[in-house]
Amino acid sequence: MLQPTPRIVRSREPDSDELTVRTLFDSQESSLLRFAFSLVGQRAVAEDIVQDVFLQLHTRWDEVDAPRAWLFRCVRNRALDHLRSRHRESLGQNDFPIEDPHGPADNPETALLRTEAAGTLRMLLEELDQTDQQLVKLKYFEGLAYRDISDRTGLSVGNVGYRLHHILKGLAGKLRPLGMDDVL
Repeated sequence: MLQPTPRIVRSREPDSDELTVRTLFDSQESSLLRFAFSLVGQRAVAEDIVQDVFLQLHTRWDEVDAPRAWLFRCVRNRALDHLRSRHRESLGQNDFPIEDPHGPADNPETALLRTEAAGTLRMLLEELDQTDQQLVKLKYFEGLAYRDISDRTGLSVGNVGYRLHHILKGLAGKLRPLGMDDVL
């Protein structure tokens, strides 16, 4: 769910800008990280982009009228610059090729929520151990049956089903507190 941007009150006190940027950072960092990650597909790059944008905000604070919108626009631009510099052919070349999460009929808020959800899911999938990542890829990205997964991995069919069930249960448990329990 989208959180309202904290009310920004510009003060003439010397340290007030730093405190306001810190408040904005605390409230928006996770959303910006998910958004950046959904665009670039690499956690370290997403973190660098968000950090650079907040540093830029700090130096250009007096020029920015709508900080939250400015932050998302700058993160998007930096992510696209990164992708261009890497000469990627498409955004789908990562380990978990989650399709473009929004269709042409989505309004901007719905599109943003879906993009954030896809980014969050991709980050959670990358946190799984290698065997669990392989099981998820084979089942949900390649569409293989349990028997085929068993043949490729050497795990029993029952173990494949058991592990996938617990992987999904764990992912759902991590998504639920974020209000994204309808993603899976």
